[in-house]
Amino acid sequence: MPIASINPATGETVKTFHSHTDSEVQDKLAQAADTFGEYRHTTFDERADKMIRVAEILLDKDRKKQLSVMMTTEMGKPIKAAIAEVEKCAWVCRYYAENAKRFLADEMVETDATRSYIHYQPLGPVLAVMPWNFPFWQVFRFAAPALMAGNVALLKHASNVPECALAIEYVFSEAGFPAGAFQTLLIGSDQVEGVIEDYRVKAVTLTGSEPAGRQVASTAGRLIKKTVLELGGSDPFIVMPSADIDEAARTAVTARTINNGQSCIAAKRFILAEEIANEFEERFVKEMEALIVGNPIDDTVQVGPLATSQILADLEAQVNKSVELGARVLTGGKRLDCDGFYYLPTVLTDIPKDSPAYEEELFGPVASLFRVRDLDHAIQLANDTTFGLGASAWTIDIEEQARFTEDLKAGCVFINGMVASDPRLPFGGVKRSGYGRELGAHGIREFVNIKTVWVK
Repeated sequence: MPIASINPATGETVKTFHSHTDSEVQDKLAQAADTFGEYRHTTFDERADKMIRVAEILLDKDRKKQLSVMMTTEMGKPIKAAIAEVEKCAWVCRYYAENAKRFLADEMVETDATRSYIHYQPLGPVLAVMPWNFPFWQVFRFAAPALMAGNVALLKHASNVPECALAIEYVFSEAGFPAGAFQTLLIGSDQVEGVIEDYRVKAVTLTGSEPAGRQVASTAGRLIKKTVLELGGSDPFIVMPSADIDEAARTAVTARTINNGQSCIAAKRFILAEEIANEFEERFVKEMEALIVGNPIDDTVQVGPLATSQILADLEAQVNKSVELGARVLTGGKRLDCDGFYYLPTVLTDIPKDSPAYEEELFGPVASLFRVRDLDHAIQLANDTTFGLGASAWTIDIEEQARFTEDLKAGCVFINGMVASDPRLPFGGVKRSGYGRELGAHGIREFVNIKTVWVK
């Protein structure tokens, strides 16, 4: 797709961009390699000073507002959510500024040597292929640990958020990071393979779709280059009889409609114990119908448009096909008749197993409700998916909590809370939701050489 900012609230093309030529990409790769040669020798304290400055820039009142409006205009998230996203990016910058030295300190190990230890060293230029749905957070949660580890970063952002991509590069430059430490590549997906194949690129991280993950992993694997993949999710939200139904229903609405429903870790499949299913369903549908849908620049709006016309068309087709196969619409089930890419908050039930609502990820404000007999049935249904990113389970029963923790096949399990990423905790999935981890101590160690040192 062309590189352009298209306001999803109106469908209007705001600005178009020329892709970097192959020659310009080569220049940027050369600069990244040259910069790494010097930057890798900087101290953690020197890097931390710059990373703290990044956080200060992001939290500046005027700058935060400017970046938030940019996000909302390019991909349609409600303005309050955009502000919160900028603030979270500042948090991850501060977190790694304060903790990277500890995470990557030499670790002494007792052996028959006089001295033996684990030593962490940066790899070099790392390519990040990032999505549009959290156009700042997805980038910063990679960039903060990567730069603090001594790597340099190359960003291939989604083609519908070029303003965000360039703004992020400018923030790192303004904070004092050297030219070449963080660079945005305005390129199409057809140019990504060539960048991965370049000898100067040492590793790749991708957050995106399963097909994109396969393609990146295939290219990198052929060249024996490290990859981290965070792909799709169809997260279960399980409610058992002992749960606080009011709190669970309110949280469920937020968990399904966060970022206009366009989040890999949004709750998508709501699995309800039979004895509380009617009560939950009634409250959940009522809360979904009460959501304010509209132009996301209005700070009273809770659900804005989908990011692109294609995403809207795909979601509409998935819902329509599910209904044709027997699913029943409890509310919503259609796009809004207006400019922009709006789809009404929707709740489906009676969902047949061979339908898109059962088997596929629905990337938009559409919830799928299922009923189960007991705990075993809940776990079986929750795991009956090719995805394994996150899972949320609601119960005060200690034994049930233990079963969910142990038996749900997911990269993260939240009990009595919605799934969310946190700089302090590792984040990632299993099965077709990807591999590797971001955030926490585990995240910063993904793109380092874990070197064994043995001295007689």
